[in-house]
Amino acid sequence: MDFITGPLITFIVFAFIYKLFELFVRRRERITVIEKLGDKLDTSFVEGKLNFGVLGNKCYSFGALKMACLMVGIGLGFLIGFSICSSCIPDYYQGGYHIHDIAGIVYAASLFVFGGIGLLVAFFLEMKYSKKQ
Repeated sequence: MDFITGPLITFIVFAFIYKLFELFVRRRERITVIEKLGDKLDTSFVEGKLNFGVLGNKCYSFGALKMACLMVGIGLGFLIGFSICSSCIPDYYQGGYHIHDIAGIVYAASLFVFGGIGLLVAFFLEMKYSKKQ
């Protein structure tokens, strides 16, 4: 698992910094739009068009579905990776650098494959739901 901690920590730090800057930029953009419009804003064209993802016009957000399918895919990836390592690599439980190197590759490959499959399942579920609407 040491192969993933460095990139994971780097990704989390840069994602946090990016989202923080994005938050401040969006706030500044919204303030400037509100200042420019000021009193000229006519609210009659906005009525009934604002929804915030819940109960408005039945517009649903699929973020939870995406994350759930991704986590299920990651879990399946770890499970399949462990079963491949324990059944195909001789002396897997005794250890050794070469064996742990091979096991790391197997774990990473199965993790990314099944995580991607989980995201594809979420995408197809979203498409199926949007076609129903």
